[in-house]
Amino acid sequence: MKPTKKQLNILSKYWTKMKVELDYFYKRIDYLELQMMNDKELGIKDAIFFWSDGEIVGIGNVRRTLKLLQEEDLK
Repeated sequence: MKPTKKQLNILSKYWTKMKVELDYFYKRIDYLELQMMNDKELGIKDAIFFWSDGEIVGIGNVRRTLKLLQEEDLK
């Protein structure tokens, strides 16, 4: 099935909206990482969320000196 021009126009609008939402999502994740890095009680200045195959699978640090903590370690 090949979409019509009208359908392409509609899909294009949804694509644009998705990109806005995705950008917002990544900004929120970046903000959480900044909070984690600046958490004085935590004391790990380079703590990050670790991504694999497009999803967050754990927490580690930039220098890779912290054992990667996966979701089951954090429950």
